[in-house]
Amino acid sequence: MRDLVYLLDQLNWVSLIDIGLVALLFFGILYSLKGTPAVTLIRGLFILILLVLILSGPLSSLRAMRWLLERTLPALLLAIPIIFQPELRRALERLGRVGLWLQRDPQEARADEVIEALVQACPRLAERRHGALIVLERTTGLENYIETGIRLDARVTPELLMTIFAPNTILHDGAVIIRDGRVVAAGCILPLTTGWVGDPQLGLRHRAAIGITEVSDALAIVISEERGMISVALNGRMVRRLDARRLELVLRNFYSPPPEVVRTQRWLQELRDLGRRAWVLFFPHQGGRG
Repeated sequence: MRDLVYLLDQLNWVSLIDIGLVALLFFGILYSLKGTPAVTLIRGLFILILLVLILSGPLSSLRAMRWLLERTLPALLLAIPIIFQPELRRALERLGRVGLWLQRDPQEARADEVIEALVQACPRLAERRHGALIVLERTTGLENYIETGIRLDARVTPELLMTIFAPNTILHDGAVIIRDGRVVAAGCILPLTTGWVGDPQLGLRHRAAIGITEVSDALAIVISEERGMISVALNGRMVRRLDARRLELVLRNFYSPPPEVVRTQRWLQELRDLGRRAWVLFFPHQGGRG
Protein backbone atom coordinates (compact mmCIF):
# COMPACT_ATOMS: atom_id res chain seq x y z
CA MET A 1 0.00 0.00 0.00
CA ARG A 2 2.86 2.38 0.84
CA ASP A 3 4.50 1.65 -2.50
CA LEU A 4 1.26 2.49 -4.30
CA VAL A 5 0.92 5.78 -2.43
CA TYR A 6 4.56 6.59 -3.20
CA LEU A 7 4.04 5.94 -6.91
CA LEU A 8 0.93 8.11 -6.98
CA ASP A 9 2.84 10.93 -5.29
CA GLN A 10 5.51 10.78 -8.01
CA LEU A 11 2.99 11.23 -10.84
CA ASN A 12 2.98 14.54 -12.69
CA TRP A 13 1.81 15.84 -16.05
CA VAL A 14 4.98 14.62 -17.78
CA SER A 15 4.49 11.12 -16.39
CA LEU A 16 0.87 11.05 -17.50
CA ILE A 17 1.82 12.15 -21.01
CA ASP A 18 4.54 9.50 -21.09
CA ILE A 19 2.11 6.76 -20.01
CA GLY A 20 -0.47 7.97 -22.51
CA LEU A 21 2.03 7.85 -25.41
CA VAL A 22 3.13 4.32 -24.51
CA ALA A 23 -0.50 3.20 -24.23
CA LEU A 24 -1.27 4.84 -27.58
CA LEU A 25 1.70 3.05 -29.19
CA PHE A 26 0.57 -0.35 -27.91
CA PHE A 27 -3.00 0.39 -28.97
CA GLY A 28 -1.83 1.19 -32.50
CA ILE A 29 0.20 -2.02 -32.72
CA LEU A 30 -2.64 -4.20 -31.42
CA TYR A 31 -5.21 -2.46 -33.61
CA SER A 32 -3.08 -3.07 -36.70
CA LEU A 33 -2.94 -6.78 -35.80
CA LYS A 34 -6.71 -7.02 -35.27
CA GLY A 35 -8.28 -9.92 -37.14
CA THR A 36 -4.96 -11.75 -37.72
CA PRO A 37 -3.48 -14.90 -36.11
CA ALA A 38 -0.85 -12.69 -34.42
CA VAL A 39 -3.44 -11.58 -31.86
CA THR A 40 -3.70 -15.03 -30.30
CA LEU A 41 0.09 -15.42 -30.48
CA ILE A 42 0.58 -12.21 -28.49
CA ARG A 43 -2.06 -13.26 -25.96
CA GLY A 44 -0.37 -16.64 -25.52
CA LEU A 45 3.07 -15.02 -25.10
CA PHE A 46 1.65 -12.62 -22.50
CA ILE A 47 0.15 -15.50 -20.49
CA LEU A 48 3.46 -17.41 -20.69
CA ILE A 49 5.46 -14.40 -19.43
CA LEU A 50 2.94 -13.87 -16.63
CA LEU A 51 3.34 -17.49 -15.50
CA VAL A 52 7.13 -17.15 -15.45
CA LEU A 53 6.90 -13.98 -13.34
CA ILE A 54 4.52 -15.66 -10.88
CA LEU A 55 6.79 -18.70 -10.48
CA SER A 56 10.01 -16.67 -10.24
CA GLY A 57 9.38 -15.94 -6.56
CA PRO A 58 9.16 -19.56 -5.26
CA LEU A 59 12.07 -20.64 -7.50
CA SER A 60 14.40 -17.96 -6.12
CA SER A 61 15.01 -20.00 -2.93
CA LEU A 62 16.16 -23.06 -4.92
CA ARG A 63 19.84 -22.39 -5.61
CA ALA A 64 20.49 -25.25 -8.02
CA MET A 65 17.38 -24.49 -10.06
CA ARG A 66 18.20 -20.78 -10.10
CA TRP A 67 21.80 -21.51 -11.26
CA LEU A 68 20.49 -23.78 -14.01
CA LEU A 69 17.99 -21.17 -15.22
CA GLU A 70 20.60 -18.41 -15.22
CA ARG A 71 22.98 -20.51 -17.35
CA THR A 72 20.53 -22.02 -19.78
CA LEU A 73 17.81 -19.38 -20.16
CA PRO A 74 19.71 -17.06 -22.56
CA ALA A 75 20.58 -19.96 -24.87
CA LEU A 76 17.04 -21.37 -24.71
CA LEU A 77 15.49 -18.01 -25.54
CA LEU A 78 17.52 -17.99 -28.75
CA ALA A 79 17.26 -21.69 -29.65
CA ILE A 80 13.60 -22.46 -28.92
CA PRO A 81 12.04 -19.99 -31.41
CA ILE A 82 14.43 -21.20 -34.14
CA ILE A 83 14.16 -24.96 -33.61
CA PHE A 84 10.53 -25.26 -32.56
CA GLN A 85 8.97 -22.38 -34.51
CA PRO A 86 5.90 -24.26 -35.93
CA GLU A 87 5.18 -26.09 -32.66
CA LEU A 88 5.71 -22.95 -30.58
CA ARG A 89 3.39 -20.96 -32.83
CA ARG A 90 0.57 -23.52 -32.48
CA ALA A 91 1.11 -23.80 -28.71
CA LEU A 92 0.97 -20.03 -28.20
CA GLU A 93 -2.17 -19.79 -30.33
CA ARG A 94 -3.93 -22.47 -28.29
CA LEU A 95 -2.79 -20.85 -25.05
CA GLY A 96 -4.04 -17.50 -26.28
CA ARG A 97 -7.50 -18.91 -26.93
CA VAL A 98 -8.05 -19.53 -23.19
CA GLY A 99 -11.09 -17.57 -22.11
CA LEU A 100 -12.21 -16.54 -25.60
CA TRP A 101 -15.37 -18.61 -25.28
CA LEU A 102 -16.54 -16.27 -22.52
CA GLN A 103 -16.39 -13.28 -24.88
CA ARG A 104 -17.63 -14.63 -28.19
CA ASP A 105 -21.20 -14.24 -29.41
CA PRO A 106 -22.56 -17.75 -30.21
CA GLN A 107 -24.70 -16.68 -33.20
CA GLU A 108 -26.51 -20.00 -33.21
CA ALA A 109 -28.92 -19.05 -35.99
CA ARG A 110 -26.11 -18.06 -38.33
CA ALA A 111 -24.17 -21.23 -37.57
CA ASP A 112 -27.23 -23.36 -38.34
CA GLU A 113 -27.79 -21.50 -41.60
CA VAL A 114 -24.17 -22.01 -42.65
CA ILE A 115 -24.25 -25.70 -41.78
CA GLU A 116 -27.46 -26.27 -43.70
CA ALA A 117 -26.06 -24.50 -46.77
CA LEU A 118 -22.84 -26.53 -46.65
CA VAL A 119 -24.63 -29.84 -46.16
CA GLN A 120 -26.70 -29.08 -49.26
CA ALA A 121 -23.92 -27.67 -51.45
CA CYS A 122 -21.00 -30.00 -50.72
CA PRO A 123 -22.62 -33.30 -51.85
CA ARG A 124 -23.86 -31.61 -55.02
CA LEU A 125 -20.38 -30.25 -55.75
CA ALA A 126 -18.88 -33.69 -55.08
CA GLU A 127 -21.42 -35.39 -57.34
CA ARG A 128 -20.53 -33.02 -60.19
CA ARG A 129 -16.77 -33.37 -59.50
CA HIS A 130 -16.37 -29.64 -58.91
CA GLY A 131 -13.33 -29.03 -56.72
CA ALA A 132 -13.90 -26.73 -53.75
CA LEU A 133 -12.13 -25.38 -50.66
CA ILE A 134 -14.23 -23.74 -47.93
CA VAL A 135 -12.71 -22.36 -44.72
CA LEU A 136 -14.80 -21.60 -41.62
CA GLU A 137 -13.18 -19.00 -39.39
CA ARG A 138 -13.52 -19.67 -35.66
CA THR A 139 -11.58 -17.74 -32.97
CA THR A 140 -8.33 -17.08 -34.86
CA GLY A 141 -8.67 -14.18 -37.29
CA LEU A 142 -7.93 -14.92 -40.96
CA GLU A 143 -7.71 -11.34 -42.20
CA ASN A 144 -4.27 -11.93 -43.73
CA TYR A 145 -5.71 -14.59 -46.04
CA ILE A 146 -8.97 -12.75 -46.68
CA GLU A 147 -6.97 -9.87 -48.14
CA THR A 148 -5.50 -12.19 -50.80
CA GLY A 149 -8.94 -12.85 -52.32
CA ILE A 150 -11.96 -10.95 -53.59
CA ARG A 151 -14.25 -9.59 -50.87
CA LEU A 152 -17.90 -10.54 -51.24
CA ASP A 153 -19.67 -10.16 -47.85
CA ALA A 154 -22.57 -12.31 -49.01
CA ARG A 155 -25.05 -14.63 -47.34
CA VAL A 156 -24.02 -18.28 -47.38
CA THR A 157 -26.29 -20.21 -49.74
CA PRO A 158 -25.84 -23.46 -51.72
CA GLU A 159 -26.40 -21.58 -54.97
CA LEU A 160 -23.63 -19.07 -54.21
CA LEU A 161 -21.12 -21.79 -53.32
CA MET A 162 -21.94 -23.82 -56.43
CA THR A 163 -21.58 -20.73 -58.60
CA ILE A 164 -18.19 -19.80 -57.12
CA PHE A 165 -16.75 -23.29 -57.58
CA ALA A 166 -18.19 -23.93 -61.03
CA PRO A 167 -15.39 -24.81 -63.50
CA ASN A 168 -13.92 -22.05 -65.66
CA THR A 169 -15.03 -19.29 -63.27
CA ILE A 170 -12.53 -16.73 -62.02
CA LEU A 171 -12.78 -17.58 -58.30
CA HIS A 172 -13.05 -21.38 -58.37
CA ASP A 173 -9.32 -22.03 -57.86
CA GLY A 174 -9.03 -20.21 -54.54
CA ALA A 175 -10.62 -20.73 -51.14
CA VAL A 176 -13.88 -19.32 -49.79
CA ILE A 177 -13.62 -17.96 -46.24
CA ILE A 178 -16.74 -17.77 -44.08
CA ARG A 179 -16.85 -15.49 -41.04
CA ASP A 180 -19.84 -14.98 -38.72
CA GLY A 181 -22.25 -16.64 -41.13
CA ARG A 182 -21.15 -14.61 -44.18
CA VAL A 183 -18.97 -15.38 -47.19
CA VAL A 184 -16.31 -12.76 -46.56
CA ALA A 185 -14.10 -13.47 -49.57
CA ALA A 186 -13.47 -15.94 -52.38
CA GLY A 187 -10.39 -16.82 -54.40
CA CYS A 188 -8.21 -16.62 -51.28
CA ILE A 189 -4.67 -18.00 -51.17
CA LEU A 190 -3.87 -20.26 -48.21
CA PRO A 191 -0.57 -21.59 -46.83
CA LEU A 192 0.37 -25.14 -47.84
CA THR A 193 1.32 -27.71 -45.25
CA THR A 194 4.96 -28.76 -45.23
CA GLY A 195 4.26 -32.02 -43.43
CA TRP A 196 3.68 -35.49 -44.78
CA VAL A 197 0.05 -35.90 -45.88
CA GLY A 198 0.10 -39.67 -46.29
CA ASP A 199 -1.55 -39.94 -49.69
CA PRO A 200 0.67 -38.71 -52.57
CA GLN A 201 -2.43 -38.20 -54.70
CA LEU A 202 -3.70 -35.38 -52.50
CA GLY A 203 -3.49 -32.12 -54.41
CA LEU A 204 -2.94 -28.48 -53.53
CA ARG A 205 -6.49 -28.02 -52.17
CA HIS A 206 -5.95 -30.71 -49.54
CA ARG A 207 -2.50 -29.38 -48.65
CA ALA A 208 -3.91 -25.85 -48.33
CA ALA A 209 -6.77 -27.12 -46.14
CA ILE A 210 -4.33 -28.82 -43.77
CA GLY A 211 -2.00 -25.80 -43.89
CA ILE A 212 -4.64 -23.26 -42.80
CA THR A 213 -5.67 -25.51 -39.89
CA GLU A 214 -2.03 -25.76 -38.77
CA VAL A 215 -1.68 -21.97 -38.37
CA SER A 216 -5.18 -21.33 -36.99
CA ASP A 217 -8.15 -23.09 -35.39
CA ALA A 218 -10.19 -22.80 -38.60
CA LEU A 219 -12.17 -25.70 -40.03
CA ALA A 220 -11.64 -26.45 -43.74
CA ILE A 221 -13.85 -28.45 -46.12
CA VAL A 222 -12.28 -29.88 -49.28
CA ILE A 223 -14.02 -31.46 -52.27
CA SER A 224 -11.80 -33.46 -54.58
CA GLU A 225 -12.12 -32.67 -58.26
CA GLU A 226 -10.74 -36.06 -59.34
CA ARG A 227 -12.54 -38.38 -56.91
CA GLY A 228 -15.57 -36.32 -55.91
CA MET A 229 -14.75 -36.95 -52.24
CA ILE A 230 -15.60 -34.67 -49.28
CA SER A 231 -12.94 -34.17 -46.59
CA VAL A 232 -12.68 -31.98 -43.48
CA ALA A 233 -9.43 -30.67 -41.96
CA LEU A 234 -9.00 -29.45 -38.37
CA ASN A 235 -5.89 -28.91 -36.23
CA GLY A 236 -3.61 -30.15 -39.01
CA ARG A 237 -5.48 -33.44 -39.49
CA MET A 238 -7.95 -34.53 -42.13
CA VAL A 239 -11.00 -36.79 -42.12
CA ARG A 240 -11.88 -38.10 -45.59
CA ARG A 241 -14.72 -39.84 -47.41
CA LEU A 242 -17.58 -38.02 -45.70
CA ASP A 243 -21.18 -38.18 -46.83
CA ALA A 244 -23.80 -35.51 -46.10
CA ARG A 245 -24.80 -37.02 -42.76
CA ARG A 246 -21.24 -37.34 -41.44
CA LEU A 247 -20.37 -33.87 -42.74
CA GLU A 248 -23.28 -32.38 -40.82
CA LEU A 249 -22.22 -34.29 -37.69
CA VAL A 250 -18.67 -32.91 -37.91
CA LEU A 251 -19.91 -29.35 -38.45
CA ARG A 252 -22.39 -29.59 -35.57
CA ASN A 253 -19.64 -30.78 -33.24
CA PHE A 254 -16.83 -28.42 -34.23
CA TYR A 255 -18.39 -25.32 -35.82
CA SER A 256 -21.48 -24.78 -33.69
CA PRO A 257 -20.71 -23.57 -30.15
CA PRO A 258 -20.94 -26.29 -27.46
CA PRO A 259 -24.15 -26.23 -25.37
CA GLU A 260 -22.30 -25.33 -22.15
CA VAL A 261 -20.68 -22.34 -23.85
CA VAL A 262 -24.06 -21.18 -25.17
CA ARG A 263 -25.60 -21.48 -21.71
CA THR A 264 -22.73 -19.52 -20.11
CA GLN A 265 -22.94 -16.77 -22.72
CA ARG A 266 -26.70 -16.50 -22.30
CA TRP A 267 -26.21 -16.28 -18.53
CA LEU A 268 -23.64 -13.48 -18.95
CA GLN A 269 -25.96 -11.64 -21.35
CA GLU A 270 -28.80 -11.88 -18.84
CA LEU A 271 -26.51 -10.45 -16.15
CA ARG A 272 -25.60 -7.53 -18.42
CA ASP A 273 -29.27 -6.88 -19.19
CA LEU A 274 -30.11 -7.02 -15.50
CA GLY A 275 -27.32 -4.53 -14.78
CA ARG A 276 -28.68 -2.11 -17.41
CA ARG A 277 -32.21 -2.33 -15.98
CA ALA A 278 -30.89 -1.68 -12.46
CA TRP A 279 -28.90 1.34 -13.69
CA VAL A 280 -31.94 2.82 -15.44
CA LEU A 281 -34.05 2.16 -12.34
CA PHE A 282 -31.70 3.98 -9.95
CA PHE A 283 -30.48 6.64 -12.39
CA PRO A 284 -33.45 7.27 -14.72
CA HIS A 285 -32.26 10.71 -15.83
CA GLN A 286 -28.97 9.39 -17.26
CA GLY A 287 -30.67 6.99 -19.68
CA GLY A 288 -28.40 4.03 -18.98
CA ARG A 289 -24.70 3.61 -19.48
CA GLY A 290 -24.80 3.47 -23.29
